[in-house]
Amino acid sequence: MRLQILLLLAFLFLPDALRAKETPAAKAGFASRLTIYLAKGAPDACGPGCNRWIAIEGEIDQGAAPRIRRFLAGVKDLQRPIYLHSPGGNVEQSYDIGRLLRSRKAIARVGRTIATACAAGTQVDDACLKIKNTTGEVDAELTTYHAMCNSACGYLFLGATSREVAPDAALAVHNSRLILKFSGNPPPEVVAEARRRRIAGADRDRTAFIAAMGISRELDALIRTVKFENLHVLTRPELYRFGIDTRPLAETMWRLEKGSRPFISKVAAVRKESDASFRTMEWRLYCENKKRVPLMFAGEIDAAATGKKSILMAASADLSKEAGGPPVRFGKYEVWNGAVDPDMVKAVLASHSLQVRETTPEPEGKADATSFNIDTTGLTSVWTQLGTSCTAAAAGPARSWPANSLQPTPWTDSPWTASGALPDVRATPAATPAP
Repeated sequence: MRLQILLLLAFLFLPDALRAKETPAAKAGFASRLTIYLAKGAPDACGPGCNRWIAIEGEIDQGAAPRIRRFLAGVKDLQRPIYLHSPGGNVEQSYDIGRLLRSRKAIARVGRTIATACAAGTQVDDACLKIKNTTGEVDAELTTYHAMCNSACGYLFLGATSREVAPDAALAVHNSRLILKFSGNPPPEVVAEARRRRIAGADRDRTAFIAAMGISRELDALIRTVKFENLHVLTRPELYRFGIDTRPLAETMWRLEKGSRPFISKVAAVRKESDASFRTMEWRLYCENKKRVPLMFAGEIDAAATGKKSILMAASADLSKEAGGPPVRFGKYEVWNGAVDPDMVKAVLASHSLQVRETTPEPEGKADATSFNIDTTGLTSVWTQLGTSCTAAAAGPARSWPANSLQPTPWTDSPWTASGALPDVRATPAATPAP
């Protein structure tokens, strides 16, 4: 069991190790022109009772703002959420779009829209872009996993009045790159003075925009310290402290991870009541048999907590259906690894939330208890998908568990492995240029 838990921890919390690179390989997933279109998905695809959204994706080009304005003028539903996935681009255009989103009191989230008709392609080839740019709604799936809104895209995001960054998505910032063009051959001192004036003006514009959006000055101060050649992924405490995403509990969607031992998972970042820091946690459900369904919980240890903690998870539809116990500590993580019976799974699938209670004994027979609920929206759909994946995995060659290591992505140089130190979920890695 110890080996299994160590292997699990080696794969946990990958979202906090995201990177953005301005290389052809990293930018291959983005169109060179900002694209906006209407999308529709399965029931509750974008939240309870929501299956329609607006997708904005790609690089922010010079003519993006007028194009976005014309498109949104025809969308009367102001409650339809906007999902952003962009590496950045033109800063002035992003300010204009951000102000437009503020005027609409827009709901913005960081997320990737995957058009169903383009599943076999790259999502940005000519055929797929033609589908997205036609009138009407595009059938699509939605995920926050490895979605990003970097550089100038962040100003679009700040324009919305409701903003959400899931724990497996990234909002990243850096200082802008200034490109000056001169006619003739001006003296170096003229070039230097023009550059100084333009940089000062750009700083004033950014400061004024951030303030107008009601965001803390701390964000502007941070941006000034991040060179264009680098990229800073905002941490959960920074998102909260700056006033960008002020939810005390931020969750991912339920997500299916395929492989030789498939599972479904959800990650949540929960704010501590004692301060503005957050704890990251993950829940996983594995393939079932007739009598048991493996369930695993893992989370960062609260350094301020003392005593032997107990964790209990119950279905909101039937609180008698519960599972849990004392977690096992492994370094900075605590893990509970057990199983639940099929009746509890049915109760969880019938629930709107999973109630999580943590209890720590205190002197004189007292106990410190905290509780919160994680959303089960979308769980039924991915549970059905898990069943199909489990059948496919069982038909394949047997492999040692877990064998389905996460593959390299544009944000990581290599997959996590069980060897070496565990990933630091609070660390922000160095990054290379982004637009």
